[in-house]
Amino acid sequence: MAQQQHSFFDWVERHLLTCPFKANFGFDCPGCGLQRSVLALFKGDLIGSFKLYPATIPLVFVVLFTIIHLKVDFKFGAQLIKITYAGVAVIILISYIYKIYNHQLI
Repeated sequence: MAQQQHSFFDWVERHLLTCPFKANFGFDCPGCGLQRSVLALFKGDLIGSFKLYPATIPLVFVVLFTIIHLKVDFKFGAQLIKITYAGVAVIILISYIYKIYNHQLI
């Protein structure tokens, strides 16, 4: 069973979607690295996932929380979701500025 999962991740890794922004302009967009980060997260590599795209773990959390909130309807759920999405946007922005500053866009 472990061999099948391993081969599935290998297959997914070889068939990642191409970033249209990078294909047309030649440098990373603010979302570049998300696919590889999610794949690393599914493989259990939290540090690798964070290094590839720092917003992945908070983004997964807020998406899962949103799904649960739609079923359970927490009292302050909508407010927490808005704040968390704003936090994720800040993480993405800071990460992208860091990539620009350190010439890591290509």
